[in-house]
Amino acid sequence: MRRTGPAAPALAAVLLLVGCEALEEGGSPAARDGGAQVDGRVVSPLDNPKGVEPGLAPLTGETDRTAGRELIATVRTKGRGPRTGYDRDEFGYAWKDTADGVPFARNGCDTRNDLLQRDGQELRFKSGSDCVVVAMILADPYTGKTIEWRKAKAAEVQIDHVVPLSYSWQMGSSRWSVAKREQLANDPLNLIPVDGGTNSSKSDSGPAAWLPPSKRIRCAYAVRFAQVAAKYEMPVTTADKEMMLRQCGG
Repeated sequence: MRRTGPAAPALAAVLLLVGCEALEEGGSPAARDGGAQVDGRVVSPLDNPKGVEPGLAPLTGETDRTAGRELIATVRTKGRGPRTGYDRDEFGYAWKDTADGVPFARNGCDTRNDLLQRDGQELRFKSGSDCVVVAMILADPYTGKTIEWRKAKAAEVQIDHVVPLSYSWQMGSSRWSVAKREQLANDPLNLIPVDGGTNSSKSDSGPAAWLPPSKRIRCAYAVRFAQVAAKYEMPVTTADKEMMLRQCGG
């Protein structure tokens, strides 16, 4: 069964203000500070080990932060290898629905739209489709903003690979099977819809070089990075591991 968004009063209010034509053609979406902080649907990474639940709730209690440090401590370290031979195509074509071994696979909807549906609110779909999202409200965990997104400005929301694919290549995925690389590229555990400009600034950085602008989410981000590394038996650099531990009070 496809997941669909409710017909929400707030989106109706937006339509009254901007009109249907503006929604289809797309203006720059508004971003309001603090929206992500009031999204009651977001789930702690510790309670979301498969990545099928929305968002990335901050870890604020000492019990959770201790659990986060314990998880991060299990991740192996090694030096970052060369980028030689890396190509996005080595991980399959983008957002394929047929990557084996991940939730949402083979449900008739591509990975990007699965993630928009998982994390978006007040979803609006393309006419005749229960897959293609053309409008939504996104509580962006990385910046703490709420983004009113329209497909006409698609790049204003991007799907972040928490562990970047190029980073994984340098940490050993160059030697994986194609099937395992496709799994990493489409695994919802490793994917979060976020503000496009913020995602672009991250590039292929590890936590030692880049962390989300919102400090309150950094421990949760470090835990999610560790969850992906642990699932795929992938090491991280020593500097990245130290920075991850530090975000959770280590």
